[in-house]
Amino acid sequence: MSSSSLKTQAQDSLGALLLPLGDRQLLVPNSVVAELVPYRAPRAMPDMPGWVLGQIDWRDLRLPLLCFELACGARLVAGEQPRIAVLNALGGREHVKFIALLLQGIPRSVRVDAALPRHPAPLASLELEAVRVDEQEARIPDLIALEDKLAQAGLI
Repeated sequence: MSSSSLKTQAQDSLGALLLPLGDRQLLVPNSVVAELVPYRAPRAMPDMPGWVLGQIDWRDLRLPLLCFELACGARLVAGEQPRIAVLNALGGREHVKFIALLLQGIPRSVRVDAALPRHPAPLASLELEAVRVDEQEARIPDLIALEDKLAQAGLI
């Protein structure tokens, strides 16, 4: 393959991660994930909604640990290898730079392009699209809506 065709292929595709949850996978660009960290029990917070599992300490910050499934009204399905994805905040709030999301396994790196096939599936309230990636269904989350939900709950 020539150097120019490799460049074109790289420009036409995007590095992404499949984030495993208990009942679905989320597809996000690599740039959204600041860091993957081992699971650690969150510190309880008073008067929080059930989809906020507590707070974790990360790099001298306290971040809310969220469960995407619970935030969408589904139930939590616990996996054998929980992890935490620290996500870059996208909502433009000056005081919110990161949020933490509970995962149920190890994320997998994939390359996707604009021709990513859509998957006809009902969407949850915090999902923008269902797609097919390497013959697997994945959901594109609405991370700004998730941040808005945190703000409405008075947690950020």
